[in-house]
Amino acid sequence: MQDDLELIKRLQKKDPKALSTIYDRYSGALYGVILRICKDETQAQDLLQETFLKIWEKSNSYDFKKGKFFTWSYRIAKNSTLNALRNPSKLIQNEDLSVYKNKETFEPELDTMQLNGSLKKLEPHHQRAIELVYFNGLTHREAHEEMNVPLGTFKSYIRQALKKLREEYEKGLIIVWMIIEKMI
Repeated sequence: MQDDLELIKRLQKKDPKALSTIYDRYSGALYGVILRICKDETQAQDLLQETFLKIWEKSNSYDFKKGKFFTWSYRIAKNSTLNALRNPSKLIQNEDLSVYKNKETFEPELDTMQLNGSLKKLEPHHQRAIELVYFNGLTHREAHEEMNVPLGTFKSYIRQALKKLREEYEKGLIIVWMIIEKMI
C-alpha cells in the first residue's frame, strides 16, 4: 500500500515513469472492463488510451482517503466507455466498409463457460442486476429503475452478487491449486 501511495504521489507530480508503472499494473483489468461494456476491440483500445490520459490529467483529484486507486481508475474507465457509447461520434469513419466475399464475419467467442456457470448460481435478482450493469452497460441509477427497486437495494444486489462471484472463483482457484500440488 505504501508503494502504491508513493507511486500515486509521483503520478500527481506528473512523473511519466509513474504513469508507465500504473499502466503496467492496471491496464489489463481496465481494458477488460472497457471491452465487456463496448464489445469492440478497436474502440476498447481507444477508450483505454483515453482513460489513461484522464488518469494523467486528473491525478490530482484522487484522494487515497476516499478509496483505492484502482476503484477511482475503474470509474474513469467505466464512465468514459458509457459516455462514448451514449454519444457516438459519426464524424470519423470507424466502420469497415470494404466488400467481403463471405457475408459471415468471424468473431472469436469468449470462453465464458465458467462465468456463465457462476452467474447461474446467483439468485435471479442478482443475475439481472449484474447483467444490466456489466453486460448492458447501464448505470446503477438506470438499472435500479429498470428493475423497479430502490437505488440502495439495487446497489446491495450488486455488492452481494459480486461477493458470491468472488467466492465462486476463489473456490475454483483453490481446486486448481490442489490439482497442481498433486502433479508436482
